[in-house]
Formats: sequence, structure tokens, C-alpha cells
Amino acid sequence: MSSTDPAPAPDHHLLGAADIRELAAAFGVKPTKQRGQNFVIDGNTVRRIVRAGGVTAEDAVVEVGPGLGSLTLALLEVAAHVTAVEIDPLLAQHLPTTVAARMPERADRFDLVLSDAMEVTELPGPPPTALVANLPYNVAVPVLLHMLATFPTIERTLVMVQSEVADRLAAKPGNKVYGVPSVKANWYADVKRAGAIGRSVFWPAPNVDSGLVSLVRRDPPKTTATRAEVFAVVDAAFAQRRKTLRAALAGWAGSPAGAEQALAAAGIDHKLRGEMLTVEQFAAIAEHKPEAP
Repeated sequence: MSSTDPAPAPDHHLLGAADIRELAAAFGVKPTKQRGQNFVIDGNTVRRIVRAGGVTAEDAVVEVGPGLGSLTLALLEVAAHVTAVEIDPLLAQHLPTTVAARMPERADRFDLVLSDAMEVTELPGPPPTALVANLPYNVAVPVLLHMLATFPTIERTLVMVQSEVADRLAAKPGNKVYGVPSVKANWYADVKRAGAIGRSVFWPAPNVDSGLVSLVRRDPPKTTATRAEVFAVVDAAFAQRRKTLRAALAGWAGSPAGAEQALAAAGIDHKLRGEMLTVEQFAAIAEHKPEAP
């Protein structure tokens, strides 16, 4: 290493496998499948997540599901401020202590919110500019969409989710796994896969692989329809995803003929299926919903 290279960050304050098990035993924490609790035990992995999220010294980061603090500490190495949202009272009780013990010089940059992330509508500290999280598999998509909708200041997002969920979020039109999560995420951001994570970096090890998804905020499609109106079309189109749009949107439009009329006005072939459409095309359909008789 040359004299001009930055020195590697020390690892003593990050949590390794032994630290995680010691903390869990001391706090009486028993990871539950119900809450999707799989704690990251590898310092290289959490630093990789922070890098993939593009976190800088100017960022105020919101983290959902911090658990015992593995990713929290890695975020605090870099970010100007970190706010963690934790639903588990036991974990929330001890996380500030862990932060203060391991990174006392940065403890004043940390806030904790004890809440279900789906119910969070405001956060302490500066407005969040980044969302970085290891999301529980069973609630990953609704939590992600809620946070993006609620906090428009979030410019960049990096989430670790089940590999199949990552594929669905990042899928493009025409892909067999393209669906509701893909379209709705694209309303807010440019979405792409940002890597894979093996099972061995977790405790307990999950029985599924994980993937990283990067979302960079962009303006929503230009449309006279509201987000709720566009999302209603998306939900209808994929509720019966093997049907043509004429059939799938019949309930939304009031009739198959009404659906065909809306699709024609939007310039879309009524024989297509929802999996072929972009978010912009769904917005165009929403603009032409037939008036109720």
C-alpha cells in the first residue's frame, strides 16, 4: 500500500459472529422466523452494502430493521446521521447501548424509532436522503414502497431482500417475474440488481439466498392520473396475469368493452398482458378510465 492510499477502516467496532451471539445471549434475543430475523455477522458484507448504497458523509440514512446493529455501525462509519426503525422492543431497547459502546464518538449521530415501519410517517433528525436496509423477506416490498412514498427526500435506496424478491423488483417488461412490485418500484426509481449475498453471512443462516437491489429516485411518469389511480390499474392487470388486458381490466373499467376502449385510447393492444407494459403505459391507461354509468 502506498503512502497515499487511505488506511483501511478498523474493524474493532463492527459486529462479528461471536459478537452477535454474545449480544443475543446477553439480551435474551432469540431470532424469530415470524419477523424474518437473520442477523448479518460479517463486517465485509455490511461495508459492501454501504458502498453499494452509495452512502456518503453528507447522507442522512434511514435503516429499517437494524436488529443487533451490524449494518447500523457500518452506516455510522460513513453517514452524517442514521435513524433506525425497529419493531422489536427488545432489540430497540439495546441498540442505542451497542452504538454508544462501540462508536461513542458517533453516538450523537444516531436516532432510534420503535415502530412498525409501515406506520412511520415522520422521522427525527434531518430528512433522510438514503434508505439502506436488510429487509425481512415477508414484508420487504410493502415496507420499501411505503418508505419511498412517505419520504420523497430519499434519493438512493439499497435493500437486501430474498433473491426472488430482488429479481421481481428489478425485472423489466417481458420478464416472467415482472409484476406489481416491478411496476410500482419503477414509479419511484430506476431499479437494478446490485449483487448477491450468500447464506453464510447470517445468523441464523436462512434457507434462501439474498440479493441486493439499488433504487435511484427519479421523477414519476408525467401523467394526469394520480399514483393511486395508476396503481389500481397495475393491481387489476396482475390480479389475473395470464389474461389479456381486455379481460383483466374488465372489472376496473366496468366491462370488457370499457377496458378495450381505455386501452385503445392509450394506444395499447388489448390482447397484450400486463407483464408487457411499462409504468408509463399503465399511467396512460389510468388516464382513460371510462366514467361510471
